This record gives sequence, structure tokens and C-alpha cells, in this order.
Amino acid sequence: MALGLLAEAPRAYGDLAGEIRYFTSSIVGPSLDLMGSSIELLRTQGLIEPVEGQGMADNAVMRLLPAGREALQELLQARLGQGQGDINRLALRLKLRFLAFLPEAEQAAQLRHIAENIDSELARLADIRRRNRAAPALFLDWIDRDIAALEAHRAAIEH
Repeated sequence: MALGLLAEAPRAYGDLAGEIRYFTSSIVGPSLDLMGSSIELLRTQGLIEPVEGQGMADNAVMRLLPAGREALQELLQARLGQGQGDINRLALRLKLRFLAFLPEAEQAAQLRHIAENIDSELARLADIRRRNRAAPALFLDWIDRDIAALEAHRAAIEH
């Protein structure tokens, strides 16, 4: 998230941390694993740097370095995991949020990969529904809503 945000524009350290915290918490809920010192780690790895100042202590404006842009490209091209778990949902939303930083051909390839993941999840849910035909209506309705939502997502990426 930090790399993508800084690819858009330099940002003050505190603003960057706040946007990351808000986004990740909104998708997966509060998580110490996701809210650690990721900005400092990116600095240590030479992916971002302060424009001037030190960083967190003086709320320095941070910018993306060329190595950070390369890392962002690699992350955006990484395959998503299977299923709809919290981390996979976060990874998908981050990929969609910053997809425009990839060349058009790679954007299309990523959308094909996302469609493949959706198709796999749809097949899994259809199998669950088929094997549980006699289950209570509430359960079947819930599965049907999950299927409908995934079909809508699939249609959206084909648009």
C-alpha cells in the first residue's frame, strides 16, 4: 500500500501511515501484523526515502525510489492466493487499487488472473451448494449470495 500511495505522490509520513492503517483495517480489521513498522522497513530496504527530514519523528514527506517502483511492479504482478480469506481479499483490493501503475498489457494479464481466481472460487462454492442441497435455506441463501457477488465481480473485471 505504501509503495502504491507514494507512486501517486510524495506524502507526509503520518498521512501515509494513517492511510495504510485505515485501508487495511477497513478490509481485514485491526491487525498488529499488518500495522507494524512497514514504512521503516521500506526505508531500510531502500525503496522509499524522506524528501527532507528523518521520517516518523519529524513527519517528513516520503517519496518512492526507483527500486520501490520496481518492487511495486513485482507486487502488482504477483499471483493471488486461492480463496476469499482476509489476506487474499486485501491483496486483491490493493492490486485493483494500484493496477493502473502497470502497463496496459500487464493490466489485462492481471485481470485474466483475477478472473481465473474468481472462476475457481465459483466452482468451489457451486460444489459446496451441490453437496448441501438439503441444508437449511439460510445456509443455501448465504452461499447463493456469495456466488452472486463473485459473478458480479467477474462481470465487472470483464467490462
